[in-house]
Amino acid sequence: MSGLARPIAARTTGDIMIEADGVSKVFGSVRALDSVSVSARRGTVLALLGHNGAGKTTLVNVLVAALPPSSGRAAVAGFDVVRQPWEVRKRVGLTGQFASVDAQLSGRDNLVLLARLLGADRRTARARADELLELFGLQDFAARRPGTYSGGLRRRLDLAASLVGNPDVIFLDEPTTGLDPSSRLNLWEIVEGLVSQGTTVLLTTQYLDEADRLADSITVLSAGAVIASGTAAELKATVGQRTVTVTPDAAADPAVACAAVRRAGLEPVVDRENGTIVVVIEASKDIAVVLRALDQVGVEATELTFGEPTLDDVYLTLADRSSGIAAPGAGTS
Repeated sequence: MSGLARPIAARTTGDIMIEADGVSKVFGSVRALDSVSVSARRGTVLALLGHNGAGKTTLVNVLVAALPPSSGRAAVAGFDVVRQPWEVRKRVGLTGQFASVDAQLSGRDNLVLLARLLGADRRTARARADELLELFGLQDFAARRPGTYSGGLRRRLDLAASLVGNPDVIFLDEPTTGLDPSSRLNLWEIVEGLVSQGTTVLLTTQYLDEADRLADSITVLSAGAVIASGTAAELKATVGQRTVTVTPDAAADPAVACAAVRRAGLEPVVDRENGTIVVVIEASKDIAVVLRALDQVGVEATELTFGEPTLDDVYLTLADRSSGIAAPGAGTS
């Protein structure tokens, strides 16, 4: 056996691939984690959001069996991180906030070395390295040292390195920090491809658009505790209302339009600066209610836009509710 095949046990342990149940971690007088519970099923992405010191990286370290919890239980791929840490480590890949490859070796040699350390013979190690170089579009840079790579290329190589052992679960700790938009998009597409093949991902990020695009579920941490969790849609629904913005034709009387919408049971607001009418709605079916009301008084909508709360709105609302959470864009740990 080459040492790179995915362990059979990891494929037969059930759907829950990441699980923390009431996990706490105490460093002296500091409680870094306070009864944190999260879970992620196979082939999904769990995103952790939170400010610097919120506990995200500490939780990752517990889940990859690098740090024992002070209390509570955690398991990855069905294996307990305290009682079976060696089994956990066989099944996970970890990419940190900064590239961790050897700067003195070429890109290909980095991957070959890791494969050999995982037990692959020389031929299998080279084949796995070439496979990953192709997957990440690094063939043309394989003979170069990482020190000559751009930031985006280094992050691609680092992620490739975390996949050498075909892990069932990948932990991505701020994987796109410092990357330009094009490089971030490229990494997002790679992550989406891995997930579509059944890999489970835990992602820590300070980019709300990243979590919105990639995550099947999101957990927000503050001061080591979970303060919100759910899908992006569920979190958005808790903090704000949907709106419809209507631009009536130039000949329309805004007062007449607003009166018609009010009679339909909705509450419009005129934005005189932009010449629009903004209506708060509870469900998408209310869009039709707005249009019917306007049609009844002969007002034609030349433009209509639908808006809903963003993860930025969620984060800012949570900031108001919890004094321990920082504004988006702060560093995370």
